[in-house]
Amino acid sequence: AGSLKKGPQLLILSKVPGVTETSSVKLSMEACTKSVVMAPPGTNIDAYPWAFHAIGRFLGACTTGKGATGFCASELLSENVEPHCEEFCGGSTARLGHHHSAPTAALQELEDGPYFVIASFLDVKSLGAADAACRLLRELNQAHSGPWQSLGSQTFHGLELENEGIFDLSAAGDDDEDFVESRRLARMDWRGRFARFRAELPTFRAPFAGSEILNVEQADEIAYCRCRLRTDFLGSAGVRNSNAAAYLEVEVLKNPDNVSLAVVDFEAGGCSSVTFSPDTGAVIRERKVREAPRKVEGAYIQPLATITAGQGFEGSMGLYLKGGHLAFFRRHYRSTGNANEAPELGAWETTGFVTDLSWAEGRRLTPCLAFRNEGSYQVRMVCVSYTPPVMPERTVAAYQDGNWSSLDWDATEQDAPEI
Repeated sequence: AGSLKKGPQLLILSKVPGVTETSSVKLSMEACTKSVVMAPPGTNIDAYPWAFHAIGRFLGACTTGKGATGFCASELLSENVEPHCEEFCGGSTARLGHHHSAPTAALQELEDGPYFVIASFLDVKSLGAADAACRLLRELNQAHSGPWQSLGSQTFHGLELENEGIFDLSAAGDDDEDFVESRRLARMDWRGRFARFRAELPTFRAPFAGSEILNVEQADEIAYCRCRLRTDFLGSAGVRNSNAAAYLEVEVLKNPDNVSLAVVDFEAGGCSSVTFSPDTGAVIRERKVREAPRKVEGAYIQPLATITAGQGFEGSMGLYLKGGHLAFFRRHYRSTGNANEAPELGAWETTGFVTDLSWAEGRRLTPCLAFRNEGSYQVRMVCVSYTPPVMPERTVAAYQDGNWSSLDWDATEQDAPEI
């Protein structure tokens, strides 16, 4: 393989005296692996995903013989490799004459070695392209402990999908027995599972189907997200996985009254919540002490200034969980006063990390939206990932109890306070 610094290049194998075509392919693959693992310091390997995709296509052509069960687009014996292969091969053209037999090495022989090393560097687009290029690569990619399972485990680390559990069920705990027993991991369609998690994590539960809410029929409505945050994966500051964090973002395009972003521990049998009010910039902690007559103990702190007094917040808001600490974000859409012009986008603001998870019970936290009144809204979930728009810092004042103002409420004594 060519140097990674020079981009996606491949050199067509030439016959070397004393070296068979099969061993030549294996030696070339070992060289490819070493060039990845022992790349010079500072080399941005992630910048060249198509280099590895090109290697995958080339290997499919070189290692698929008459007895192989798969095929590649480039394995048809013709005078030239398909034109698009020249782009990956740095302009080289491989000639496979009709009178020359293809190598008979099986691609399966590489599945425990260099191929999985190469595939671990592929992004979603390149891994999908490898699936389309070769049936054998597709089978390897979807295998248990293969590239799709590995990519999904990294991408959706610490996230749980309603009725599905965590992505990698082989890492499930005692709380996930129902999910594990209902599936055979060895037969799991990992590519399909990846697509399902990617599409359904940023959606709301019934009665709000899909990723967008346009109408709220009753006051004090709660719209729960289908994704859950697993504190046993995201709640430890000592987790080494760089993806051991979760970020959820919601966009509010129409807001006739008030909508807030919250995270609750109800799924784990708890009765507590932490809510972010984007218009006032306040963070509220609440714990339900009694159901009827309702009694709530709470406290609030205001890390950000009020920006929309008397007007519903429109813009983006998000929450971020990392190392067992929560932070919230907002970006206000400022109207220009001209109905024909798009609103101006303000800068991202963050509360910083304002609370740990000592208030939560169990291992599951559920993000949700709280609507104060019914009406016509337009709210959509933008993404569920692990990268916030700006990296928050610890807000020291928020970890001092004296800086939180009391917000207790008893239905027998007074109306619910508004923040």
